[in-house]
Amino acid sequence: MTAFFDHHRPTLEAAREALFARGFWSIYPEVPSGRIYGETAKAEGESAFAALLGQPFTLPGHPEDRRLGAELSPFGPELGIAYPAADPARLLDASQAAAPALADAGPEARVGACLEILARLNRLSFLIANATMHTTGQAFAMAFQAGGPHAQDRGLEAVVMAWDEMTRFPAAARWEKPQGKAAPIVMDKHWTLVPAGIALTIGCNTFPTWNSYPGIFASLATGNPVIVKPHPAAILPLALTVRIAREVLAEVGLPADAILLAVDAPGAEITKTLATDQAVRLIDYTGSNAFGDWLRAHARQAQIFAEEAGVNTVTIAASPDFAAMCDNLAFSLALYSGQMCTAPQNIYVPKGGIETDQGRKSLDEVSRGIADAIDRLLADPARAAGVAGAIANSATLARLAEARKAGRILRDSAPLPEGRSATPLLLAVEAGDPAAAGECFGPVAFVVACEDADDAIARAAAISAQKGAITAALYDTDEDRIARAIRAFARAGANLSINLTGNIYVNQSAAFSDFHVTGANPAGNASLTDTAFVATRFRRVMWRRQVAA
Repeated sequence: MTAFFDHHRPTLEAAREALFARGFWSIYPEVPSGRIYGETAKAEGESAFAALLGQPFTLPGHPEDRRLGAELSPFGPELGIAYPAADPARLLDASQAAAPALADAGPEARVGACLEILARLNRLSFLIANATMHTTGQAFAMAFQAGGPHAQDRGLEAVVMAWDEMTRFPAAARWEKPQGKAAPIVMDKHWTLVPAGIALTIGCNTFPTWNSYPGIFASLATGNPVIVKPHPAAILPLALTVRIAREVLAEVGLPADAILLAVDAPGAEITKTLATDQAVRLIDYTGSNAFGDWLRAHARQAQIFAEEAGVNTVTIAASPDFAAMCDNLAFSLALYSGQMCTAPQNIYVPKGGIETDQGRKSLDEVSRGIADAIDRLLADPARAAGVAGAIANSATLARLAEARKAGRILRDSAPLPEGRSATPLLLAVEAGDPAAAGECFGPVAFVVACEDADDAIARAAAISAQKGAITAALYDTDEDRIARAIRAFARAGANLSINLTGNIYVNQSAAFSDFHVTGANPAGNASLTDTAFVATRFRRVMWRRQVAA
């Protein structure tokens, strides 16, 4: 049962070293190159994806009461894939039946299985990229990276953190207490790792694998069977994941039902029924604050690991490289049409302008610089499509249309030639304007006029603390002010990036280095991936026996 563990142990050890070094490390190449994945990998991925369209999706042995699925690609075509769907009670019964064997297998067998699952998923990265592209609207290059290797990195990170936590203390120890002249009291003590219970992973529409893999793999590695509940619009990437996982579990002698797919349809959702069942003890959730609040109010039996909405900010107090700053922000705003949990929304700028390497720039010149940089970035249609992709949900377009009324338009949004799409809308508002007081998910950003640089920093930090933020960016040249900003954003629980230019963006979060979400503000109560993310997925239970003198 530990053959996979032995095979992948070098990966585990290298990943563990990287986990605590926090430098750059990745075992899954992010470049969709034939030299890396094989010259035929791209064509094979496209063919495999095409073969799934309009067909029943196979999950051998999976509970099934009906077939469901109505995914529509943001680029146009219906997927037409029918997935096995089962009633919540049947899924829960199957999950509970699989739990004892998964728990008894021990850390090595479970971790070995997880490492093999990730390795096989990596080999399917081109297929998963097509599945991600046509369910989320991400352009292919981003779908390959975020849906494949970067998601796999995050899954591996969770497995390694779980392994370290499970093996932190010995499984057995001899305890001797001196008794003076009398014989010592001697006891043998043993500790059993007891999983928390069924884990429910609630997937999101925009990043179905990247956001789901940490919870899925942390739970499986620690012995908790997982029910994967994908968003109805983005089932395929997680269905492929579940299929691979079930194959590996069966090969290693573990029950395939240790991971299950919970498919539903709009208007006939099963998430609430699953989430509130007493057997469900762990919930990994990515989505809106409204449903997060509902989970906290009703799923009281479960521990919830949540990533929710927030208002990510950029503060421009000064700029050491104005042109590079504008180009960097343009890419951050346009990337996947602002549909990233890390995408910036509110840009705070002093109304009196800022100092730059090009001399003093007024507020209007700063705004125009960013708008012009977006125009340059998206001027070529092919590059625009590759950066912006498509809009995952039509509700985002409705939100965009409504946002046009919220401020003075600095740069209007427009559709791209391909798919359901929209380029960034840039609006000017005054500090305190309610339009910029909450999340406006999608390609919408506000340039907020502030009294001065310190006021801009204070407002950005305050909204991070009040509304939540996963990222924050600062451009400045005053080291004392930068130091004050670092303290302010730390208190707000928002990760801060300073003076980003070139090919690194505030949107990006690197596995094995960046802790994604701090858990310290309303944008989320869990961090990917720290010890707290895995430690409470199991408990240590002792049995002890006195040894005769």
